[in-house]
Amino acid sequence: MLADSPYLVTPGKKFKLSDRDPDDTGDFKNKTAAVEPTQKNLEQLDELQELLYAEGKHALLVVFQAMDTAGKDGSIEHVFSGLDPQGCMVASFKVPTTLEKSHDFLWRCHQAVPPKGMIGIFNRSHYEAVLVERVMGITTKDVWSRRFDHINAFERLLADEGVTIVKFYLHISKEEQKKRLQARLDDPAKQWKFAVGDLDTRKRWDEYMEAYQDALRECSTEHAPWYVVPSDRKWFRNWVISDTIVRTLKKLKMEYPPPEKGLDQIVID
Repeated sequence: MLADSPYLVTPGKKFKLSDRDPDDTGDFKNKTAAVEPTQKNLEQLDELQELLYAEGKHALLVVFQAMDTAGKDGSIEHVFSGLDPQGCMVASFKVPTTLEKSHDFLWRCHQAVPPKGMIGIFNRSHYEAVLVERVMGITTKDVWSRRFDHINAFERLLADEGVTIVKFYLHISKEEQKKRLQARLDDPAKQWKFAVGDLDTRKRWDEYMEAYQDALRECSTEHAPWYVVPSDRKWFRNWVISDTIVRTLKKLKMEYPPPEKGLDQIVID
């Protein structure tokens, strides 16, 4: 956990989502100033992925949650663009299938957890069970409220077994979401992304903000921290995510495995 990050939801402390500015740009004056630092992060991430794979002692699970248009897909595309596809896996969690509904709510996510040496990305996740299911009344308060403990236990299990977890909530303002939805509606090349159901979700904005606030507060832990990423500016969102992941991987202090003995005696004809 990066205790010095201003975007961390500090475990055990009071937290109000409304206190976090979705238009924050940190120390950067503009987009241009963030280009080089972001590119450096991506280059380091490429190197760290190779080290993660070579050492084979850790897995990295990156969780993305957000309201519509906040940029889950765009973040994944940009931040992980330089990685070796063979060492990276993405799982998207949509409406549960009939089979998934017949199991506990964590079942489908547990199957998608990356093995050691790999980076796994969750585009939405097990948190849907305390967000969408809560707001839409699919489950009762008695059910979704006790799921926080189940989630924390699940993530503790993964951490104990060598999975490093980092979770990002992409924080977008309601005003910025309106602009992005309108842009999708106006552009024929982007209309396929527009779903009428997104407007129904938007009507429940306050309910979702309350649900997110509770999930972030209850489930940001030492072993699986939540970061609230200002996402009104896509370029800053990408910097925060890439910087956080790089610093998280560096804390693992990974090393390449030792070479086989006798390599210094080999002569290749």
